Amino acid sequence: MQKFDRKIILEDSSEYYGYAFGAQGQKVCEIVFNTSIVGYQEILSDPSYTDQAVVMTYPLIGNYGMADEDYETITPTIGGLIVREYNDFPSNFRSRATLSEVMKKYDIVGISGVDTRKLTRSIRDYGSRKVLLADAALPLAKGLQILAESPMPSGEVARVSCKEVWYAKVPDPKYRVVAIDCGMKQNIVRSLNKRGCSVTVVPWNTPAEAIRQLSPDGVFLSNGPGNPEEVQPVIETVGKLRGSVPIFGICLGHQVISLAYGGKTYKLKFGHRGGNHPVRNLETNKIEITSQNHSYAVDAESLKGTDLTVTHVNLLDNTIEGVKCEKDRIFSVQYHPESAPGPQDSGYLFDQFIKMMEEEKNHA
Repeated sequence: MQKFDRKIILEDSSEYYGYAFGAQGQKVCEIVFNTSIVGYQEILSDPSYTDQAVVMTYPLIGNYGMADEDYETITPTIGGLIVREYNDFPSNFRSRATLSEVMKKYDIVGISGVDTRKLTRSIRDYGSRKVLLADAALPLAKGLQILAESPMPSGEVARVSCKEVWYAKVPDPKYRVVAIDCGMKQNIVRSLNKRGCSVTVVPWNTPAEAIRQLSPDGVFLSNGPGNPEEVQPVIETVGKLRGSVPIFGICLGHQVISLAYGGKTYKLKFGHRGGNHPVRNLETNKIEITSQNHSYAVDAESLKGTDLTVTHVNLLDNTIEGVKCEKDRIFSVQYHPESAPGPQDSGYLFDQFIKMMEEEKNHA
């Protein structure tokens, strides 16, 4: 039987042993879990997972390889991947590389053979926290010292946002959208392009005046990693743009909009990550099955007295999943209507954004 060559160490001194795949090396991350059955390539390449080690609760990972068309970003920044069973021989005509090969290329550490059910229960019971991915021979005392001396990462958005403006154009565009990139998934751009929008993607700290000079029909606020209260430039930009142009935000963009209106956010115990979260649309009373990936939520009490109205709630824990300000033509959701692969119940939100821009044009 193969000898364990890797392990993870948690701050409570617990150790989980397994086998190496992907890149080698030692890394301190925040440990989280994702309950999705498919989509490990999109998870691996989602910038929202920057510096996080993701435990996959679905037991078999790697079996369909990696397809060139399915990346959510060019350069993945996830901290690590922890799985029960890793398959290094994918069966898929679209596959161009194995998961391990891609992880080696981008220096992403992996460990398989772990009891992911026990580990996930630990995260649910005690919350997301620091974890060390290391060689199996590392003494526990040394590992705990490394954890204690390693601060939790910060400033993730500045690292993953684009550094200069780039364009995703379509022939004869109906609308021109400026997307503020806080770590944006590429399927968001594809979803806008599919609806006839040419998209200009700008860095996260682009000021409101620079965005106005681009004369957009609408502004989009992307998802992204880390604490939303750290992205003050984006919050200030939204505050200056609100009411002058239709704005749509997803995930981190949802939190930023709430902060711009005077709301507050807080960190969840272990976050929401998966492809089957039920959300009630309070305006239609319909329930959507949604894809989610976030550590922070908007404080419901803090929205009282603001101009925002709650539009969606999570049926698992009653957290806020959507807000809007009708007079300012601004709305947002905490979940991912562009999820791929994933539920498509919420694609109407992009159509809602299109309708808002159309009405604004007609009114002008």
